[in-house]
Amino acid sequence: MTAEATEYTVSPFPSDKFGESVAGEDVQIVEDTVIPYWQFLLWLAAMQILSIIDVILYFTKLIFVVLGFKIIDTENVLDNSNRSSIYTYIKTKPGACIGEIVEKTGLGRGKVRHHITILEVQNKIEVHNDGGKIRYFENNSTYDEEEIKIISALQNITNQRIVSEIQNGKCNTNSALAHEIGVSRATISWYMRTLKEVELINEERKGKNIIYRINPSYENLIEKYG
Repeated sequence: MTAEATEYTVSPFPSDKFGESVAGEDVQIVEDTVIPYWQFLLWLAAMQILSIIDVILYFTKLIFVVLGFKIIDTENVLDNSNRSSIYTYIKTKPGACIGEIVEKTGLGRGKVRHHITILEVQNKIEVHNDGGKIRYFENNSTYDEEEIKIISALQNITNQRIVSEIQNGKCNTNSALAHEIGVSRATISWYMRTLKEVELINEERKGKNIIYRINPSYENLIEKYG
């Protein structure tokens, strides 16, 4: 049996040549980015400082715990029963004022202010200034700015009465509302200015009279919060 020899010619593979493609593909040479040594040292120092801060914070919390203090955060902010009851009331009665919260919870005004501050810091509630009167709402993006204004307006007893009278069709003019509610026409005009600013009330002139109507866009909000 005779073995046949095959002759091969070996040549350098194209990929061994720097910058050349193997099968015609586009070759791009990427330059290495060299970080200066001083930047590396700065980054290393920053990492060390952050590590030290973490250790300090850990031992600070530990000392507070040993001394009987409790660190309040978003996870345990409602563990306090008084604070939880305040939050629950604000959640169920959006737009509540501090006087109302004090009355309904039976807590002292100073204690209520303390817990409200904590709830605000922990982003559990948000504050709305209603013409100098501070109202509180649950902070969960449930209410947009327009709804907050509507709800705040409906917390006022006189506004509620005016809206109710117009809604029931009993009174829809300034003089009729003033007579029914028992206030002056100037007082009705003052409240109407607010109700029109938040667009709860529309008005239509008929002869010498101005007829007030409920804005149909907010009938659901009036039903829920009025």
